[in-house]
Amino acid sequence: MILKLAWRNIWRSKLRTFTVMGAIIVGVVALVFYMGFMKGFVRTYVSNAIQNELSHLQIHNPAYPEDQEVQYYLSDVASLTQKIKQQPNVVAYTERTLVEAIALSARGSRGLQLRGIVPEQEAVVTKLNEKITQGVYFSESKYKNPVLISERLAEILKLKVKSKLVVQFQTVEGDIKLQTYKIAGLYKTSNKQFDEQNIFVPQSKIALSQTGEPIVHEIAILLKDADKLVETQTVLQNTVSDSSRYLVETYLEVSPDVALYETQMTASSSIVIFIVMIALIFGIINTMLMAVLERTKEFGMLLAVGMKRKQVFLMIITEAIMMALVATPVAMLVGAALLGYLGSVGIQMAALEQVGISEPIYPTIDWLSFLIIGVSVAFTTFFAALYPARKATKLQPVEALNSL
Repeated sequence: MILKLAWRNIWRSKLRTFTVMGAIIVGVVALVFYMGFMKGFVRTYVSNAIQNELSHLQIHNPAYPEDQEVQYYLSDVASLTQKIKQQPNVVAYTERTLVEAIALSARGSRGLQLRGIVPEQEAVVTKLNEKITQGVYFSESKYKNPVLISERLAEILKLKVKSKLVVQFQTVEGDIKLQTYKIAGLYKTSNKQFDEQNIFVPQSKIALSQTGEPIVHEIAILLKDADKLVETQTVLQNTVSDSSRYLVETYLEVSPDVALYETQMTASSSIVIFIVMIALIFGIINTMLMAVLERTKEFGMLLAVGMKRKQVFLMIITEAIMMALVATPVAMLVGAALLGYLGSVGIQMAALEQVGISEPIYPTIDWLSFLIIGVSVAFTTFFAALYPARKATKLQPVEALNSL
């Protein structure tokens, strides 16, 4: 009986019902969009970081991450790379020489990182060859000492393809060395900060020691299955065995800001859900309280003919929950359709280039987020209806029947 009465009651005043349902729909659609956008933002940010610079795993000399000095390089690289190749979850790897340097041109100078790479390996891991916007990649260059710089850095230093660039850096013996390179091409990634701070040369073109032997500071590894990230890290660390010589880290350990972004997005989503639910509570309380006041005589009559106060209380709670049960699925369908469209066309935001995202963001959401939103709305509606329902149970039948 309570269910039938509640269902009929909510459609007696369509304006009031649609007001409550409208508030729920707007709130839920906004939450679905926000959570989808945040998930898309984090996914794009992490994907860009992995693709452009970090990869899934990195191997360093244990002393390198703290000081990043040129003398903290990897030993016995050939044996190490052989062990990496034997791992079934490894797609590709690349060896890198990393040197803090100063780029000098006729128009100015700039501190940056000189990255010595094996061109064939880097092309597979980061697809650097596909990011060339002017000029050519190393494999097509005929220069003796070619270098790749970003479009942004070329603009800052007033350089172009075929220009000469002098780079100053320190060798492992502590000597200061000047090396002249010729710009073979300009590249552009989705990370503006990365572009301004990094230039690439073939590893063989950086003479860091008097012996002329290649110096490798970092090995970046790309995995087939990112879900097995920690498992592969553990296997590799056990395989290299000597932890005093090799440090195997995930991209989250190498770049804590990536993990921080994920944590912050989760926290901010929780805060936004809380704020929206609070606003929804006040909207439902206001509307339901107006409904109780408008139906004072009705409640008085129901109490007079024998309906118990707890039944009146339950009826009002049921009305509110029924409106939520009708509105929430509609809102989720609208939100899912909106995310489906935006997830296919993307959202371009130029302001995000400063944090390393120049590509469109493709919002996405999972079933767990829908479940969280649905449960939040259900609890919010229930608690919002408590005060109006309690207000109705306090009515005295005689006074209610005589009210205006």
